[in-house]
Amino acid sequence: MLTVSTVPERVPWWRAVAAVTAGALPCLAFPAPALWWFAYVALVPWILLLRSAPTGRRAALEGWLGGAGFVFAVHHWLLPSLHVFLFALAALLGLLWIPWALLVRELLGGAPGPGRAGAALVLVPAGWLLSELARSWQGLGGPWGLLGASQWQVAPALRLASVGGVWLVGLLVVAVNCVLVLLITSPGARAAALAGVTGCAVLTGVVWLWAPRPEVSGVLRVALVQPGPVEDGPDSAERRFAAGEQLTGTLAAQRPDLVVWGESSVGEDLTARPDLARRLSALSARVGAPLLVNVDARAADRPGIRKSAVLVGPGGPTGDRYDKMRLVPFGEYVPARELLGWATSVGKAAQENRVPGGAPVLMDLPGRADVRLGPLVCFESAFPDMSRRLVRDGAAVLIDQSATSSFQDGWAPAQHASLSALRAAETGRPEVHAALTGISAVHGPSGERIGSALPTSARTARVYEVPLARGTTLYVRHGDWAVGAALAALAAYYTVAGARSVRSGRPLGRPLGTPAGEPAGTPVGDALRTPAPEPSAPPARTVRGSAGRRAR
Repeated sequence: MLTVSTVPERVPWWRAVAAVTAGALPCLAFPAPALWWFAYVALVPWILLLRSAPTGRRAALEGWLGGAGFVFAVHHWLLPSLHVFLFALAALLGLLWIPWALLVRELLGGAPGPGRAGAALVLVPAGWLLSELARSWQGLGGPWGLLGASQWQVAPALRLASVGGVWLVGLLVVAVNCVLVLLITSPGARAAALAGVTGCAVLTGVVWLWAPRPEVSGVLRVALVQPGPVEDGPDSAERRFAAGEQLTGTLAAQRPDLVVWGESSVGEDLTARPDLARRLSALSARVGAPLLVNVDARAADRPGIRKSAVLVGPGGPTGDRYDKMRLVPFGEYVPARELLGWATSVGKAAQENRVPGGAPVLMDLPGRADVRLGPLVCFESAFPDMSRRLVRDGAAVLIDQSATSSFQDGWAPAQHASLSALRAAETGRPEVHAALTGISAVHGPSGERIGSALPTSARTARVYEVPLARGTTLYVRHGDWAVGAALAALAAYYTVAGARSVRSGRPLGRPLGTPAGEPAGTPVGDALRTPAPEPSAPPARTVRGSAGRRAR
């Protein structure tokens, strides 16, 4: 008699630890470390691990763990506010990397030839983009920490953003990581890998030489007012207002065209507090420029709390007002509060949901008929579609009013300020990032830094000569075409692969071209270079005995 028993899959514990660590590595490419060059190699350890996964299930697990590590590392500055909820959020969002992990194992596992290597250079970046798109939904936290955003200070990358947005930059970064993996692991695919990196270089060069550049058409003198941190207390809003008022008064001799205050710079509704409105209008008259302030208060004539950009001139509020449309999950509202309201007891989640605005707004700048302002509030500068919409509608300057005082000593201020460079490059319009407590910065229409940024330690008001531009970038004209192309490539691949799988009986997710009988185990030293294929049936062992010998 022959007795068969199943041996459970045994995978070294270090693989789980390695997955979390490898997924977290790309965070070093973002501010504050800002090691932009590291983005081009940061995914290599994670990809090597995934391609060596012994089973598709293991690849999915390591994709999830790596995704969770990435989300936690890039957003670790949220820990003081979200506490344990950040771990749950990272675990939830980490699931979005499972399809990418399976795609890596499918296309880069085994010994890919030139054809499969070429497909990997297109499809693995497209799979990463799919994960980024899914988590870019506002309810999941929005497009914060996109891999392409790590290149905010690299001029050629900003030129790529003007053609295909931050998405095109991210696709190129992931493709370079795939090239390095192929060069390390697959001698038979090195020609395809070299062709791929050459293609990336040629694309960047062509865009640098031929993509339309913004044409400078004038200058706008914009003053940023950064009052710095104000100690919490019952009168903190009044003290913050007074600090902004005092700093703005120092600008009278510099004659700016516009003065911008940060997010939540006014803590009372101007209709309910006419004395504040009078102080602002008097300040505008003294400086000789309108003030763009941000009111964070319960409206006197409407229910609920709103965050609103309000333009105030010498005669008082001009009537131009923009209510923030996309609110920060948990920070400004709790999604499904009936279900997740407990988050308010373990972190600094919003005790009351703020009310979102209904539509974008363009503001005419008094005294400058050629300038219309496109206001955004804080978190909204992370969304490429919002700035693109404003520029298509006629905005000459994008203005983001921000506050990151809750994360003053972390990476958040630098990460947030860097997004303005990308939005400026994508749209061909300058973007002003006015932060209540820093970092405040101005970027020109090509994404270049204008003047020096105001650090979190600064309490000052400064005037910037902001270059205006005319013309239209390809991204403003054609939008997220790079996203459409990536999704189309994935759809075509899975359609063809599904048809072949039905005909051949080979399950999707198994590395192509691997012999079915190849052993499942690999030594630890070789595990990252040569993946073992997924066995077609569970391994078995024969229990030998006299009955077994007779059966044999």
